[in-house]
Amino acid sequence: MLRRNLGPIQVQLISVGGIVGSSYFLGAGSIIAMSGPVAILAFTLGGIIAWLVAMAVGELCVGMPREGNFVSHSRELLGRPWAAGVGWSYWFNWSAYIPSEMIAGGLILNQFYPKIPVIHWAIVFAVLITFINLLNIKHFGMIESGLSILKLGAIGVFTGVALMIWQGHAGNQEVVKESMQLTQTLGSLNPQHLTSLILVMVLVLVNYQGTEIIALSSAETQNPEKNIPIAARNVAIRTLMIFVLPLIMLLLIFPWNKARVDHSIFVEALSLHRFDSLALIFQAIIITAALSCANSGLYGAVRSLYGLGKEGLAPSWVTHVNSSGVPYKATLMTIAMCWAFLPLYTFFEGSRFYTWLLSLSGFTGALCWISITMCQILFRKKLISQKTPQAQPPYLMPGFPYLSFLALILQVLCLSFLGMHAQFRSSFILGIPAFLLPALLIYLKDQMRKQQTPLKPRETQVPVHP
Repeated sequence: MLRRNLGPIQVQLISVGGIVGSSYFLGAGSIIAMSGPVAILAFTLGGIIAWLVAMAVGELCVGMPREGNFVSHSRELLGRPWAAGVGWSYWFNWSAYIPSEMIAGGLILNQFYPKIPVIHWAIVFAVLITFINLLNIKHFGMIESGLSILKLGAIGVFTGVALMIWQGHAGNQEVVKESMQLTQTLGSLNPQHLTSLILVMVLVLVNYQGTEIIALSSAETQNPEKNIPIAARNVAIRTLMIFVLPLIMLLLIFPWNKARVDHSIFVEALSLHRFDSLALIFQAIIITAALSCANSGLYGAVRSLYGLGKEGLAPSWVTHVNSSGVPYKATLMTIAMCWAFLPLYTFFEGSRFYTWLLSLSGFTGALCWISITMCQILFRKKLISQKTPQAQPPYLMPGFPYLSFLALILQVLCLSFLGMHAQFRSSFILGIPAFLLPALLIYLKDQMRKQQTPLKPRETQVPVHP
């Protein structure tokens, strides 16, 4: 059984580790190059969706505490085939996304050591995060918390420096003037801006994936009834401080039409304003961000695989836990899948492959969020139908049903946008079987079992809270 060795601060920092990765430090340049100042609206809308999902996660973790995390919620409320589809696709999501973080770190290190191939650096990253995830959960939490604090500190320093540049105390003021003129175009929204917003929303949501790790860590969290809701509520503040505010400052000091897909826009902005030493430090921070996000992502993937095993939707051996309380077989299986993705890098141009992995992650990750929202809606309806006020859990998502259905509609729309963009359509096509194949296999397996031995339906009981 998993051990409850994670403190409240560690839960939040692990979630931050999954959210703030190279997809933000590197991918933000791609998003800004595609959409310009509309990126501010895209990140704000993405933050709202992430906040709604986090509140749904909080309600489910408190109202339906399950060791199998959101996989168990899906199995009980949406059925075994759906749970298999969303659980395996989520696992596939992180298995595809983690190599993108390894590659991002390799791309940066390759700039300093060009004789060492990117793929070799990526393999070093893979070995390192495997070792960290096989540690006791308490030690894992300490390492990941430290990496997350380092990233948050870097974002805070950049925001402060950008504010100083904008106020005219440092930097190139001619560049600031040019940036201000370009950013002011956001004040005259037109259909072209709306099109840009739609096209980049999936990539923006990739930046916010990791929010659901709050649910995955609930079985290893001290006092989850108190700490999980706190972590969920803090998502809104985190969104503003980590994503939106630094992005606004970035666009005020850096002309967005100079953003490049294959470079960190933050590093470019610092270099343009002659903060070369700080830009070099930021390069190192991006490496730790890639490591941290891959580390948190592996944690999330392993716990989802563990949940699949707990619900009989994966081989039972993935639930084997060592003396340190770590599901080590699920960890090794997940990292093996990540390694299987790495050789594909040699067949693609670096930045193209990186963007492809991000968009693939956007599809399967969105399915997880949709499933969480649907489960919260069904859970609340069951709770209401019981008509027992004393059974209400200590935390409920506010604004039901309006905010719940708003979250569901926005997520479905964003997912459909992926299929409309020619650049990401292949990821959409690949993401569909990642969900349908495991769902279909479990459905057929259950049908065959019913024909052989009729099973009594397993009733879903909403826990009663005193």
